[in-house]
Amino acid sequence: MTDLNVTQLGRVVDAPETPEAAVLERVPNPQSDVLYLARFVAPEFTSLCPVTGQPDFAHLVIDYAPGDWLIESKSLKLYLTSFRNHGSFHEDCTVKVARKIVEIAAPRWLRIGGYWYPRGGIPIDVFWQTGPAPEGLWVPDQGVAPYRGRG
Repeated sequence: MTDLNVTQLGRVVDAPETPEAAVLERVPNPQSDVLYLARFVAPEFTSLCPVTGQPDFAHLVIDYAPGDWLIESKSLKLYLTSFRNHGSFHEDCTVKVARKIVEIAAPRWLRIGGYWYPRGGIPIDVFWQTGPAPEGLWVPDQGVAPYRGRG
């Protein structure tokens, strides 16, 4: 596994300006014969409201059962960073991230939880998955407490 065919890992890379300009990369899964779950957590995901330009913040939890490919984590960090100046609604951002991972890595299964912090007094949580979890896959709770507001 010396030639991973990645362009960002181990190099200084500028943050992409848009999700469309970001390069999400994959690497071979050395355990492709095993059914398991991998989790990425991005507790400081940010994007912009497409109407007001105000920042929106989310805690993303991405669970996936890899097939032949793994998502290369540095490229995922850069991809997620590309949303910082991107104007899009919460639902669009959450599903866009998940669908890009599915496009690049073709996992056996994927789910995403987008736990968005409130703006205007309403938190918006967005959930999407590719279908039912494969039989025998351990899928733990995403571990993000619901927003309770000020007590």
